[in-house]
Amino acid sequence: MKPASLSMRLGLTVSVLGAVLVVLLAVLAFLALTHELDSMAKNSLEKKMQQLEHSLSMGLTAGDIALKPHSLLDQVMGHDNLNLTILDKNNPTTPLLSVGSEPPASALARRKAATASLDRVSYFSRSDGEGRHFLTATQLVALKNGDSVPVLLSIDRSNDEALLSAYLSSTLIALPLLLILIGLSAWAIVQRGLAPLREFRKVAAMICAQDLSHRLSEVNMPQELSELAHGINFMLHRLDSGVQQLSQFSDDLAHELRTPITNLMGKAQVTLSRERPSTEYKTVLESCTEELGRVNRIVSDMLFLAQVSHPAALVPFERITLEDEARKVVDLFSLTAEEKRISLRVSGAGYTLGDRLMIQRAMSNLLSNAIRHCPAGNEVSIVIESHTEQVSVLVGNPGAGIAAQHLPHLFERFYRVEHSRSRTEGGTGLGLAIVRSIMSLHQGLAQVQSLPGSVTVFRLVFPNGHR
Repeated sequence: MKPASLSMRLGLTVSVLGAVLVVLLAVLAFLALTHELDSMAKNSLEKKMQQLEHSLSMGLTAGDIALKPHSLLDQVMGHDNLNLTILDKNNPTTPLLSVGSEPPASALARRKAATASLDRVSYFSRSDGEGRHFLTATQLVALKNGDSVPVLLSIDRSNDEALLSAYLSSTLIALPLLLILIGLSAWAIVQRGLAPLREFRKVAAMICAQDLSHRLSEVNMPQELSELAHGINFMLHRLDSGVQQLSQFSDDLAHELRTPITNLMGKAQVTLSRERPSTEYKTVLESCTEELGRVNRIVSDMLFLAQVSHPAALVPFERITLEDEARKVVDLFSLTAEEKRISLRVSGAGYTLGDRLMIQRAMSNLLSNAIRHCPAGNEVSIVIESHTEQVSVLVGNPGAGIAAQHLPHLFERFYRVEHSRSRTEGGTGLGLAIVRSIMSLHQGLAQVQSLPGSVTVFRLVFPNGHR
């Protein structure tokens, strides 16, 4: 079974809640109206009973009630819904006075009137044979001569019942219409509220690996969906950047591998085109071995770069003494430096947390570049600077320097300032990219400063591990 749509579920939920609320309000209104009508009827009976009590206490006796009822009749006449019955306390079956359209009081009503209290009005409801409902107030009223008579004062509730019946009828008629209106309004509101999701679906349908340029509009969007749209746009931006970098990297890698492979194929085809002396075969094989070594270095650097750049790369860190690692790297390059009459110097001290071999490789790549570009007879320095939060390793060398337009791209893969010269010297164009990835893994930075004809300084910034 296909699940209901979100708009349908939200619309039904709002409609059901609205229906429950409307019904609850209708019931509460009915109860409040009933209570108010009851209170008004009781208040009316209580006030009228007080007037009757006052008239009876002004000098009338039980015998005068039937002979001189004028003052009592004045209290009741003109009120079609009031009925007055005064009983003889000694003979409750015979009323002393009965005024109104109500039939004679029943035995139960007379019994309740006979047992009524002098100081308190009591109420009870009763019906006549025609189905009319009455609210009756009973009280023993003291006469001036000390006697007391039971008084029954009833009010016809037919008008109240008619009002309640009219309320119920109108409510039952209006309630379905109101529920339909609530349902339609809820559906319209939900449709409008979920309209941005259709924009989400539209953009999502247009996105593919070949086109990640589409973005969600955040204008006039609810705050919650605006934050979601911002997050999705940021995600698409990162994916777009990653895909572009991957595409560029693939192009660069294909370009870098194509040259040595083309050289290998060309030399092999030319050599095999005719018979040659063994010495020439040996020379060609040596040349092919050099090209294969270059391909091997590119592949090795690529594998290392992939390992270091992978987000899930979990490398156990240890406390590293940067001065010791710098001296080990200097020892490795001491012969190469002596051949170019370049002196190597290490100064400063500092500590960090990291992987020993990776830090050595980062320093080695920088020192190798520095020796390669340093003029003969000069000095390459490795300076370690320790600060409160950071520790830096600076590798500097004099030389021709690097133009400013190249500095932002030096740590990109396969980027070369002098393309032909670097290829001749055997570089793969991945050394500085490896340095940046190693520093990123160590939560550090790789920076460069250079001026043409001046000193070029590469800086590795590590978190300080002297704690």
